Amino acid sequence: MSGPEGFRFADDPLAAPVFTAAPVEASAAVCRGVSKTYRTATESVPALVDVTLAIPRAQVTVVVGPSGSGKSSLLRLLACIDRPDSGEVLIAGQRVDQLRARARRRLRQQQVAYLFQRPGENLLPYLDAVAQIRLAGQLRGTAVSDADALDLLDRLGLAERADHHPAQLSGGEQQRLAVACGVVGAPALVVADEPTAELDTAAAERVLAAMEDLSTAGVGFVISSHDPRVMAVTDGFIRLDHGRLMPA
Repeated sequence: MSGPEGFRFADDPLAAPVFTAAPVEASAAVCRGVSKTYRTATESVPALVDVTLAIPRAQVTVVVGPSGSGKSSLLRLLACIDRPDSGEVLIAGQRVDQLRARARRRLRQQQVAYLFQRPGENLLPYLDAVAQIRLAGQLRGTAVSDADALDLLDRLGLAERADHHPAQLSGGEQQRLAVACGVVGAPALVVADEPTAELDTAAAERVLAAMEDLSTAGVGFVISSHDPRVMAVTDGFIRLDHGRLMPA
């Protein structure tokens, strides 16, 4: 099966999804001299200051730093939710900072998946697992058959949960399903905000294994986390402190 975004499954249902929309060596996301300040009635709070970095495809990158360091602000920019006050943000080679809201939403829909910390917030309660994956593909312009959805679920150890709704899944199973939905349609980037924070050790390890496995197919994962389990699977670090990029 292949779709307009370049996503297809190999004949072997346990083989990696193949992404042909962009070369693996290309960056999923790039920030150049990015600054972001939040303003209240009484003060201005710098969230990011002159940040320049690249998020590679086919890797898991972790953003670390103390509370208030700018991690969430960076994730919001990478997820095309916010725009910087200055500097450039590129997703899959396209500048986001110059786009109007509608065009930014369209780019986010096609090229970015966002995983919330609470697993249930990533899924629609009235759809079963197969339907969740098919909907994710539809939103990115990729037709996903039931067979292809089942292949992906099987790869993530969720084949027996194919007809289950989110309320029938554990937190770890919900998050793995969200990861599956995130990679369908070959987005450039999956952004995850503390994706293991509410999971026990076994569930967290399976979610991280899914990310590590699926990243090899060409998707860039960027995760904010303090979880040492996340550090164990990461390919690279971004360290922030008071909104500034620090040596990793």
